Amino acid sequence: MDHLVHPDVEQMLCEFKLHEEDLQVLMERIQAEMERGLHLETNEEASVKMLPTYVRSTPDGSEVGDFLALDLGGTNFRVMLVKVGEDLDGQWRVETKHKMYSIPEDAMTGTAEMLFDYIAECISDYLDQQNMKHKKLPLGFTFSFPVRHEDIDKGILLNWTKGFKASGAEGNNVVGLLRDAIKRRGDFEMDVVAMVNDTVATMISCYYEDHRCEVGMIVGTGCNACYMEEMCNVELVEGEEGRMCVNTEWGAFGDTGELEDFRLEYDRVVDEGSLNPGQQLYEKMIGGKYMGELVRLVLIKMVNENLAFGGEASEKLKTRGSFETQFVSQIEGDSSDFKQTCNILKTLNLQSTLGDCHAVRLACESVSTRAAAMCGAGLAGVLNRMHKNRGDDILKITVGVDGSVYKLHPFFKERFHATVRKLTPRCDITFITSEEGSGRGAALISAVAYKMACLIGH
Repeated sequence: MDHLVHPDVEQMLCEFKLHEEDLQVLMERIQAEMERGLHLETNEEASVKMLPTYVRSTPDGSEVGDFLALDLGGTNFRVMLVKVGEDLDGQWRVETKHKMYSIPEDAMTGTAEMLFDYIAECISDYLDQQNMKHKKLPLGFTFSFPVRHEDIDKGILLNWTKGFKASGAEGNNVVGLLRDAIKRRGDFEMDVVAMVNDTVATMISCYYEDHRCEVGMIVGTGCNACYMEEMCNVELVEGEEGRMCVNTEWGAFGDTGELEDFRLEYDRVVDEGSLNPGQQLYEKMIGGKYMGELVRLVLIKMVNENLAFGGEASEKLKTRGSFETQFVSQIEGDSSDFKQTCNILKTLNLQSTLGDCHAVRLACESVSTRAAAMCGAGLAGVLNRMHKNRGDDILKITVGVDGSVYKLHPFFKERFHATVRKLTPRCDITFITSEEGSGRGAALISAVAYKMACLIGH
């Protein structure tokens, strides 16, 4: 710790520290909830829902064609054209072109019709640009919210997360809502063949690089993971043979009290001020949507205890959401002269001393290090479960990861990997970062689903 920092600041931030035994406890609790989520009789009350995705097979290289992929999971929405096929050397490859659209606040929090009409409008605009309006393309939809699937192209939205609130969507088939919106427009046709979660799309996209990839994970706005579970343990779906990808929806871990002894006063304030109080408690301790706000609350407490900024908070610092999560990455990555930190604090109308800058960096480190450790305990729980299921001496496995926190924070990745490895002594883990994961994965899954449907003759 820094000699420039008041010992009371260090004292205050101590409670963010997680020891190995804490992480062990977290991991075991997550595993217990996963187990409950998989069983029919306990699924209802389990906080970790373990949703079957109906994704059983992975791309084998015989899929070809043009596919459209949509990706909705945060404030940005992407439309992507994906060409799957052989290149000139006979190598199987996937090419993508995408366009980003920003979702207006009123579409996020208005009605489901407004939201899906906006999505259909974006697709129409993109098809115009690509001169593809006349073609009826198979479409894969990455939809990163908790969905109970009834098939690969039918899923009921359980509840919105990550700041979405569009009314009339919860309890309805999302693919149906999209098909209806496309019909209402009437200026193009689409064959929606598959809907997947972003974790699943990431896993499939990375599987294309490395056939050992059987876990997909996102640490971005929110946090979630999926993995290949033995079918005989997936009680919510008939059949015993082979494996199915399960979307854990672990962001909701803690919703039935499993995190109470880990949550701090800041976590409670963040939760109370969110759109979904009492829900997604694990995610709220990790995800990018909440990280900056946690740091802001820590800084306010430092001010109140006269440990920073001469005991004076600016109006801006007192404003919810003013401390952005990207500031956390920038401050932790700053050089020792704190130039960038100083500038960020200026935009918040704060005059800072060198000691203040040190204190702010420590606050950022405390919040992001805890996030990495908690996230690592979750993944270790999944990997140790897979190891036990498969009975290999050492489980050789690849984890595909995507998300802004994982990719952009300067130290999150290393801290997270270190925690996972510490807690999984019998696993040999490779981490790969997914490029274009959500869209490319959705297109590949559509390609597989489309090929299956053609084989069955649907």
